[in-house]
Amino acid sequence: MKKLEYKWIALSCTTIGALFSVLNGSMLLIALPDIMNALHADMTIIMWIVMSYMLSITILVPTIGRIADMIGRKKLYVTGFAIFTLSSLLSGMSNSGIQLLLFRIIQSIGGALMMANSTVIVTDAFPKNELGKALGINSMVISIANVIGPILGGFLLKFGWRSIFYINVPFGIIGTLWAALQLREVEALPEHQKFDYAGTLVFTVAMIILLIVLSFGGFAGWGNPHIITLFVVSIALFVLFVYIENTVDQPMLDLNLFKTRILAFAYTSNLLNGIARGAVTFLLIFYLQGIKAMDPLTAGILLTPFALAMMVVSPISGWLSDRYGSRELSSIGLLISAVGLVGFMGINAITSITKLILWMAIMGFGSGLFISPNTNAIMSNVPVDKRGIAAGVRTMMNNAGTVISIALAMGIISSSIDPQAMQALFVGTQVGAKGIAVAQFIKGLRSTFGISFAISLVAAFISYLRGPQPKWESEYSANKRM
Repeated sequence: MKKLEYKWIALSCTTIGALFSVLNGSMLLIALPDIMNALHADMTIIMWIVMSYMLSITILVPTIGRIADMIGRKKLYVTGFAIFTLSSLLSGMSNSGIQLLLFRIIQSIGGALMMANSTVIVTDAFPKNELGKALGINSMVISIANVIGPILGGFLLKFGWRSIFYINVPFGIIGTLWAALQLREVEALPEHQKFDYAGTLVFTVAMIILLIVLSFGGFAGWGNPHIITLFVVSIALFVLFVYIENTVDQPMLDLNLFKTRILAFAYTSNLLNGIARGAVTFLLIFYLQGIKAMDPLTAGILLTPFALAMMVVSPISGWLSDRYGSRELSSIGLLISAVGLVGFMGINAITSITKLILWMAIMGFGSGLFISPNTNAIMSNVPVDKRGIAAGVRTMMNNAGTVISIALAMGIISSSIDPQAMQALFVGTQVGAKGIAVAQFIKGLRSTFGISFAISLVAAFISYLRGPQPKWESEYSANKRM
């Protein structure tokens, strides 16, 4: 099979996986009220059913990326697709909230195996001057999934909430078989590789503790002694992790990657972008259901301008980054997102839907202009044997930013909504402003959007500081000798 043909086959394999992984998440949000009622699950279980998937992926992808650099991408990707498919079947068969939570955690392992390797598979298959275009197509498909997910989920609920999981099974089987038959290892893998067990263990524990702090800090209070203690422990473990990685021959995470200017600033801007926009959709769901008194499906559909704008812009920005580089495109994208956040800073109880759609579209346009070129910059500037861990760290940074963003937003929401109203709004069993201090809630929204605006400006500045495209191999070799 010629490489010219293989690159599109590889892209089709990763695109199918991305499509159904994102679809499942967006359909699940619409189904939460039905799941809560059918399984008699409480708010805590429902929250963890949603959050466990993202948290698990955030923790797992760097380690999986390193393993992929050692044993290859295909095995892990195909295994992940199979696990995702089987766990979808089991999730649909769940008879309690605890069962569904456990199967969702298993599903997250499959999702992590797919996410950690999909970008690397595309990078291996496409020549460097076409990588941005390929990554843009992947981003476009993810945006499509975000658009149709709420609509498809609402339709499938007519057949029961279990159908949102069962629909993954036939397509998952097809996707698994297609990937198993068509994917191959394009690049030669290094020999005599060793796995860094100590570094991986310390990193995993540190990430788990940090994510627990970020997830519960908004509820328990950031001054809570337990939260403070756990945060200090996580920082100490990260310091230990850095020490371990600097002393072992084959570290889990080669810290020399962060000494390369373009990678260090691309990763940092990726993290800051996650913090700036991660909670926007989350906050708007509360606003549309709580202030505008919309049902969950209508609220979900009204959030699609984000994804629609990204769907249009992502492949174009990826194509442009192949020709003109990522520095200017990524930085302009973050500035455009900041313009959308300026609009949200003026939100109030009577803001028109037209204005909300406009601001969402502007943010989606900016995000589409940022994500594909920034990913292209990262994946184009690592050697073959580091692509797995590079992609894993990129995903981790983005997810960690989103977790931080949602944690900050939850702290604000919890100060203006009583627990019963929060639970009802979260699962869609109540709409309207009952139990919400409207003025305080709106003030909190504005403050959060203002903070996000400031972070977007900082992210744009840092993105621009990456400088022009370097000759990566010579820079990396220089860093290794330091």
